[in-house]
Amino acid sequence: MSGTSSGTPHPPGAAAVSPPDTADLPNTQSHQSGGTGPAPDAELRDYRAAFNAAHLAMAVVDPEGLVVSANDAFAALLGTDPASLSEQPASDLVDLASDSRTWHAYREVLRGRRSRFRCTRRLKHPDGRSLWAEVTVAPVPHSRRVLLSITDISDRRELQARLRHLQMHDPVTRLPNRTLFFERLASALENSTYDAYGSGDAYDSYGDGGSGRIGLCYLDLDGFKAVNDTLGHRVGDRLLAAVAARLTECADSDGYTRSGGHLVARLGGDEFAILVEDSTGTEQLADLARSVLAAVQRPFDLAGQRLSVSASIGVVERAAAGTTVTGLMQAADTTLYWAKADGKARWTLFDPERNAHRMTRQSLSSTLRPAVERGEFALEYQPLVGMSDGTVRGVEALVRWNHPQFGSLAPNRFIGIAEEDGSIVQLGRWVLRTACRQARQWQKDHPREKPLFVSVNVAVRQVWDSDLVADVAEILAETGLAPHLLQLELTESAVMGSAGRPLQALQALSDMGVQIAIDDFGTGYSNLAYLSRLPVSVLKLDGSFVRGFQDEEHPNPADEVIVEALVQLAHRLGLTVTAECVETSGQAARLRRIGCDTGQGWLYSRAVAADRIPQLMGAGT
Repeated sequence: MSGTSSGTPHPPGAAAVSPPDTADLPNTQSHQSGGTGPAPDAELRDYRAAFNAAHLAMAVVDPEGLVVSANDAFAALLGTDPASLSEQPASDLVDLASDSRTWHAYREVLRGRRSRFRCTRRLKHPDGRSLWAEVTVAPVPHSRRVLLSITDISDRRELQARLRHLQMHDPVTRLPNRTLFFERLASALENSTYDAYGSGDAYDSYGDGGSGRIGLCYLDLDGFKAVNDTLGHRVGDRLLAAVAARLTECADSDGYTRSGGHLVARLGGDEFAILVEDSTGTEQLADLARSVLAAVQRPFDLAGQRLSVSASIGVVERAAAGTTVTGLMQAADTTLYWAKADGKARWTLFDPERNAHRMTRQSLSSTLRPAVERGEFALEYQPLVGMSDGTVRGVEALVRWNHPQFGSLAPNRFIGIAEEDGSIVQLGRWVLRTACRQARQWQKDHPREKPLFVSVNVAVRQVWDSDLVADVAEILAETGLAPHLLQLELTESAVMGSAGRPLQALQALSDMGVQIAIDDFGTGYSNLAYLSRLPVSVLKLDGSFVRGFQDEEHPNPADEVIVEALVQLAHRLGLTVTAECVETSGQAARLRRIGCDTGQGWLYSRAVAADRIPQLMGAGT
């Protein structure tokens, strides 16, 4: 038996106790009523015969831990004869000194301080066989000796191992399942943390320490649902098994770490993961992702069905210290989403900056609605200037979010979020009311000046999700602003695609006297024929047209021809034209020559607070 020794009967430091002067077997009480005493010789012989003939492996051990006597079953289990076991340290025979907890419990029983002790050990027979044994040590009544017994539980352990394998593996692909994957991942992170902060004895069998890093390829098959729906789940299962085989091949060819090969697991559905412990860096994970992508994209021949699929892969590689299971999986899931959003059939590496932007977006989304109620928004106004005389004719209201954490945010940081979650209705109503109230206030404060119109951006969702016509009518009545002094701006794509309710709303607003402007004209459909059928009064040329005028020494004639044609067409349709992003006097001169009616841009003024606008009224900028 492995570990047998004729040397020291107990590990250094173990207490030595003199053996008692007793027989090999415990004394027995007389069965005669009213008396006690040693058992007759015949009865003692019967006990010894039973001890030797028992199928349970047993040995009597003295307080020093040495075998006093062992039965035939005990000797057979160790592949020797009973006589050779006498005076042998029992702890060496059944490996009780291999860990401190077991050794301490065993000594406590020997010393009479503990009533029983049981443990499981893996023993090696001299013929090379291994077996699992349940070792029990218990005091012998009325004696200072203990009885050590061994039960062969190899069959039970094998059954437990089979059941665990079934519990921890996917029946379709035979890969480790989600449970085993997360168990292995948690263990890998725990071991890496111990290596980094533990005793320093963290070296593999080759003498090299672990890298302290961990990597994960998290992949999802593109269009797998279509395979199940069209060809059936049986073909789908065959495809999953074939994909699993190719993933395993890729993982095996990528090399081994001190923990063995990379773990390939099926997490559920058509989702798989490859865990790389002790990764060497992002390049290793990138190479693995490339090989997996190429392997999956090779056609599959499945019982006469030839299938071609692709996969999207999220790749994460980082230091294991400080990484949690939840954090790693969230990063992997996010990166897989990016791979799919970017077009599928590709792998994407986790980008902390991109993730930070996503987290910021989530934070903004969750706080946007309450922010309106808390009054965190404010309006700034950018002048709309007449090209002919340079006077301010109106202003565009631009909303800013004074976020308590991220500071002042421009509309492009949150308007898209507001449109997605529907809070644009509440926010848009606040912007409209605030802008109209401010325009009316300027009119009251400066009665001798020509009133300024105010231009407010409107999202198409405001038309669908609220009664915009009723809101505008209510706000104009509440503030006292004349309808012609309000201009509503919608993007070209929103206006050109208008039909049904949106078109009816625009027509009703136009009939009310409100001006309707198409913002960023020239970037969307540019369906010029459709303009004649829309209740539009203003075209705002996208800034890309104006930026084409920047090279004043070598202008591009094509830009000017296009803008001039748009202006002439708009004027023939009875529309006025506003040029956005005017930054230089040269641009302004060319736009004036072409015939643009108004201009907007940094040449005239940036967006400013409401109290700055009166300084610009009534005089050329």
